This record gives sequence, C-alpha cells and structure tokens, in this order.
Amino acid sequence: MKGRKKRKLKALVLCLGYVLLLLLTMLNLLDYKWHKEPQQCNEPPPARRAPSSPQQPHFQPRSDIRSLYRAPAPPPRQRQLVYVFTTWRSGSSFFGELFNQNPEVFFLYEPVWHVWQKLYPGDAVSLQGAARDMLSSLYRCDLAIFQLYNTAGAGKNLTTLGIFGAATNKVICSSPLCPAYRKEVVGMVDDKVCKKCPPQRLSLLQDECHKYHTLVIKGVRVFDLAMLAPLMQDPTLQLKVIHLVRDPRAVASSRIKSRHGLIRESLQVVRSRDPRIHRMPLLDASHKLNSKKEGGGGSDYHALGAMEVICSSMAKTLQTALRPPDWLRNNYLVVRYEDLVVDPIKTVRQVYGFVNLVVSPEMEKFALNMTSGPGYSSKPFVVSARNATQAVSAWRTALSFQQIKQIEEYCHQPMAVLGYERVNNPEEVKDLSKTLLRKPRL
Repeated sequence: MKGRKKRKLKALVLCLGYVLLLLLTMLNLLDYKWHKEPQQCNEPPPARRAPSSPQQPHFQPRSDIRSLYRAPAPPPRQRQLVYVFTTWRSGSSFFGELFNQNPEVFFLYEPVWHVWQKLYPGDAVSLQGAARDMLSSLYRCDLAIFQLYNTAGAGKNLTTLGIFGAATNKVICSSPLCPAYRKEVVGMVDDKVCKKCPPQRLSLLQDECHKYHTLVIKGVRVFDLAMLAPLMQDPTLQLKVIHLVRDPRAVASSRIKSRHGLIRESLQVVRSRDPRIHRMPLLDASHKLNSKKEGGGGSDYHALGAMEVICSSMAKTLQTALRPPDWLRNNYLVVRYEDLVVDPIKTVRQVYGFVNLVVSPEMEKFALNMTSGPGYSSKPFVVSARNATQAVSAWRTALSFQQIKQIEEYCHQPMAVLGYERVNNPEEVKDLSKTLLRKPRL
C-alpha cells in the first residue's frame, strides 16, 4: 500500500517538473525574441502564426499589418460642375469671364445657342428638352453632341472654332490647342487673334475637357430651373447652379439697346407666351407702330414683350428657391449683377467659395479692373471695363416712365424677391441719389 502511494507521488513530482521545465523554455524563447527584435510603443504585439489549413488562412506578415495603421490615401477629387443660369443682358458675359479666365476651369459660353439655331423657329419652351440633353452630354465631356446641331452644312465637321463663342474662349485659344495664349495667364482674349488659331478637331477639345476638375457652362436659353432637376439629382454629375440676376428694368433697357442683335431670340421667346393668359397691352404701344426713322419699330416691341416670359420664368424659379426641394438645397446660389459691379472682390470670393475654387490675387485684380472702367460701353455683346455706378443706373435715364411701368407690371414678383424697388413717379426715377436696391429675400 505504501509502495503504491510512493509511486503516485513520484509520478506527480515528475509531471510538475515537466510542466515547470516547459514554462521555463517558453519564457526563455520569448525573452530571446524580445531582445532580437526592437519593439515600438505604438506597435501591436507580434501575432502568432497559426498552422496552415484550407479553412484557416495565414495571418499577414508584420509589414502588411503596419500598413493598416497608416493614414488612408485621400479620395480622388470630385469634379465640380456648374451651370450659370441667367438671361440675356444680365451682365453674364462679364460674369462668365470670372470662370473663363481661371486656369483651373473648362468654360463653355452659350452652347445651347446651337440648339436654337438648328431648330429655329421653335419657341423657347419647346426647346428646353433638347437644351437639357445637350448639357447632360457636355457635362460628361461628350462634345460630339455639337455635331447634331451643326449648321455648317452636310458633310462638314464642326471644329473648335465653329463653337459659339470660340473666339474668346481661353481653352480654345490657348496651348496646346493654339499658341496664341496661355491659360494660366489672366487676361482678356482678343477675338481677332484667336480667329487666326488653327481649327482643331472636337475630339482634341474633348481631351482637354477631361483634364479639368471644374467645368462651367453659362447659358441664357434655359428658362425653367426645374428642367435642370434631373441633372442636379444625378449622383454622377452633382451639378451646382449659380443664378445671375439683374434689375429687369436694366435688362429691358439693354435689350432695346441691342434690339437688332436679339430680334431672332426675342421672337422665339415671345412665341412662348401662354395665349390663355389675359394680359394687359403694352403701355408704350407706340413702339409697335413707330416708323423706322426712330430706330424702334417691331424690334422694340418684341424686346419689351419678351420680358413677360423672362420674368414669369424668373418668378417661378425664385419661388422654387424660396422653398428648395432636396435636389436644390445647398446647390443653388443667387448673385445680383449690381452687387458684383459695386463690390466685385467680395462677390467673387462668395462665388468661388460656393464652387470650391480659390481666388487668386490676379483674379481679384481682374474683377476690380473690369468694374473700374471710365464709362458705360455703347457696344452690346462686348466685354469691357465698365463704370460700376453707370452700369447700375443707366436704365434710369434711358427708359421712358411708361416703359418702366410696363416692365414693373411684368416683373413685380421677381423684383420683390430680389430687392428691386418700384418707382412711383418720373421724378423718383431721375433722382439718382436715391438707391432702388434693398436687401433681397434670398
């Protein structure tokens, strides 16, 4: 009996000794590895390699594990797409230059002009769908869409110089498409110089389009902001809209001033009026009957008549903006032309901030110079330095009181939202010391 107990005790001692020896061996190995490989405070302990099996994959080596703790690479920069939504004679040519001159921007001036020319005499409303389709393609840098509206004739391919506004487009007139200018140098393009550039295939301009992260299109031929909703809702585009507005009385005055250059577009706009709406006749009806000796005639009549459609569409857009749907929220900015010319640097900074661009000192100087000219140009469709005060108030001496009241009748709704005060008598119009601007509701 005693012998059996001794054997059990001896076996237990041997087992404990074996376990102790095993523990000492493991501690020795761990100590060896600790001194063999320098440790880092922010490094996780080495993972033990598990036996290989079809069900259990190997752990990653130490170098791969470290990569998990590195800062992630920045995501690719999202393209910024912008549409400048405005109407004729709103200062949009000057405003467009703020993007045309920026070396980071691919700018297109009035591309929907091609749609209106090709489908003439279609009215403004019926052409909206075709306009949206063109914009959808252009924002994807698919410039082949221009070929659908080529008016050059059968068998003739459109070139870079055949695009509307090409002669002042900084991308088209600069290297690598043309040696005349450099895109990174801020400065107006002389159309006479640019017209000497070699015409290039549209595919080359398309290649240039893909190089830019910011693509801006300026247009006056989209009348309903809701028409752009499908593009603004498209996650692959993420389109933003800048709504450039101007006092409708100044717009009408400028339309009359450039009436012969706009007669075709005015006719297309006037055709869009809803015949079911009961409207008052033109207060200044004599313009329709004037003889050609006075330089007016039907062109003045249509210039003013078009304001009814323009202001009606503007009122609809502003009502949408006052109660923005999800697709418009944070993607829409109103800019008054008057604010731009009176305080250009502040306005440019606001606009550039909205579209994630940086304002360079050269762009600030350009905007300031363009609003500090000696006078108010008598040449329509020409971008030049203007006197800010004269640019804002020129309509007050150019229009008759009758014409002013007619425009206010058409445009009182958008005027109220945008902060343009109506006038009560001719004396109030001529008193230039009294401002007719107040803070807008948007």
